[in-house]
Amino acid sequence: MKLCIAEKPSVARDIAKVLGANQSRQGYMEGNGYLVTWTFGHLCTLKEPHDYSPHYKSWDLIFLPIIPKNFGIKLIPNPGVQKQFRVIEQLVDQCTEVINCGDAGQEGELIQRWVLQKARCKKPVQRLWISSLTEEAILEGFANLKPAEDYHNLYLAGNARAVGDWLLGINATRLFTRKFGGNRGVLSIGRVQTPTLAMLVQRQKEIDAFNSEEYWELKTVYRAVHFSAAIDRLKTREKAEKGLDYLKQHLFEIVSFEIKEGKEKNPRLFDLTALQVEANRKYGFSAENTLKYIQSLYEKKHTTYPRVDTTYLPDSLYPKIAGIMRAMHFYSDLTAPLLEGGLPKTKAVFDDSKVTDHHAIIPTEVTPGSNLAREEKLIYDLLAKRFIAVFYPECKISNTLVEGKVGTIPFKTNGRQVLEPGWRAVYAKEKVELQDKSRVEAKDEEQEIPEFKAGETGPHKPLVHQGKTTPPKPYTEATLLRAMETAGKQVEDEELRDMLKANGIGRPSTRANIIETLFKRKYIERKKKNIFATRTGMDLINTIDDEVLKSPELTGEWEYKLRKIESGEYEANVFREELVAMVTDLSRKVISEKARSISFEEVSVPQKKEKIPRKTTVIEWNEISCPKCQKNRLIKGRTAIGCVQHRECGFKIPFVCFGKKLTEKQIHDVVVKGKSGKLKGFTGHPSGITEGFLALGEDGNVELQSR
Repeated sequence: MKLCIAEKPSVARDIAKVLGANQSRQGYMEGNGYLVTWTFGHLCTLKEPHDYSPHYKSWDLIFLPIIPKNFGIKLIPNPGVQKQFRVIEQLVDQCTEVINCGDAGQEGELIQRWVLQKARCKKPVQRLWISSLTEEAILEGFANLKPAEDYHNLYLAGNARAVGDWLLGINATRLFTRKFGGNRGVLSIGRVQTPTLAMLVQRQKEIDAFNSEEYWELKTVYRAVHFSAAIDRLKTREKAEKGLDYLKQHLFEIVSFEIKEGKEKNPRLFDLTALQVEANRKYGFSAENTLKYIQSLYEKKHTTYPRVDTTYLPDSLYPKIAGIMRAMHFYSDLTAPLLEGGLPKTKAVFDDSKVTDHHAIIPTEVTPGSNLAREEKLIYDLLAKRFIAVFYPECKISNTLVEGKVGTIPFKTNGRQVLEPGWRAVYAKEKVELQDKSRVEAKDEEQEIPEFKAGETGPHKPLVHQGKTTPPKPYTEATLLRAMETAGKQVEDEELRDMLKANGIGRPSTRANIIETLFKRKYIERKKKNIFATRTGMDLINTIDDEVLKSPELTGEWEYKLRKIESGEYEANVFREELVAMVTDLSRKVISEKARSISFEEVSVPQKKEKIPRKTTVIEWNEISCPKCQKNRLIKGRTAIGCVQHRECGFKIPFVCFGKKLTEKQIHDVVVKGKSGKLKGFTGHPSGITEGFLALGEDGNVELQSR
């Protein structure tokens, strides 16, 4: 018998169905020569300090640094985990071969290897490596199983990451908590979370230190076109007024008029970070929630594997693209032109050299129905339109540059016109911001510019614009994710950003969790869409003198080495030794420092208002006449309010109507007033209406009206 171990029960069920293992057992499924079982994500974890020695239960500084000679693993102390592990352990003994069906990534590899290690598996192990959970992908994966040894470096990298995080997290957290925590709380330090917090603190300092200054700019309007003076901003009102007087004394003259045709490149396919950035920018979704929604879509077979950091597809996928598009019935108006004219194959989309374990996130041929949650529909729509847009032609534009002068003062303006929308046609019903342009620039470039001739002159309307310099913008989750991806460097160009990904801090699959951890630790807080460091977060970073702990660049170098371990170009033991040396040096320096205390910010808890008992009105249904037959009284049943003689009359209003649960008060309004207030949350109406009014129709039955 071959034993398949998946990472979660739902994935195990998908695999078992495809393999024909249809007999359900306690903790696994069986059939057709296969045993299919599962983990619940992590069943094992690295041992804690006190597992190595009881005296490590104490956080006393004399025991630091804690560096186990050999790191061990243990089961997570949970009855459900231990029960499932016993099932896996027994199946490993019974089988002839193990097939690792864990998530096809570094963390998935680590989860499975630890479980097999704990189960003392000596059986041959093969690896299932797939990018989607469709039946076709699973069958193809089982037809091309790989030896587990092919993924040994992936495991080494995952294990090195876990050991590195343990060494730094355990030692630095105990070190700073005992030295600076003042026995008032834990100061959590992490290999990725601390440099992420440091970026937020640095931005906070820049904002706090910023002094806004007034400035004045000379502008003018010539032939209904707005021009700006191509000189430095003026620092005083007096200079601006003098400049305005000067402009009034001279005519406007066109110096040059130039139109250049250009192209706006198609957007790239989504990797996880880009999807999280776009979902946060467009819908305000947190990185953690976006990951949850796309993971759900993947498990429902609607999208490919999401925890990826590439925006490219392999050449081998090209023949399948047309089939995926034909299955996307909701987008047939957008896919039809592509399917009729043939799909282009470009290096901007298909590039084997840019694809490692997985390719960019794209839809599968299994299209979703109407049962998706609203948030999942929005994420799928982002993904689907981006997938379609990359195959459209580039957007053709014309850029107009006009230079002029008034006396000796130079002026200029820009204009932009879309000649052929190309890929922008996919977003015709949406507002799409210009790529790599600020909103201010985009606004300026929206003006239509007539044809000018060099040397022409005429009257104009000069004016002075007064403004104030603005501080750096606070991070949002979108901009913070980008900063983590590029180790703090502000990069707009996608190709350059790709080059910096190897040195980004964290991995696409972990960045959302890092941000959420900082919120939970109360080191950062959210105000609307912006993220700010709290007083505790600021104090913690200010207390850390060692740049290694808080530098995004240095942390990015560690991430780069972990990737090198994955590719077999760097030794995991060397990485561990470097971290041991760093932790040892850090412990020595911090212990010798002068103790000072971090002020823990008290979290303000709103005063609870005295609860006034809610006045509840009991509706006496047997005192209300049936609105349909007008003869009988109403009665409250188990699932509905209806006429006493329901069989003859036929009137009833169920408590769950068109997919929405109703209160007795809402039903009372329909019966007595003939119409409810506006209600939301309907999910079962044939027309797809989700909000509206329940009303009595002419036949006495309940209808859902949109207005």
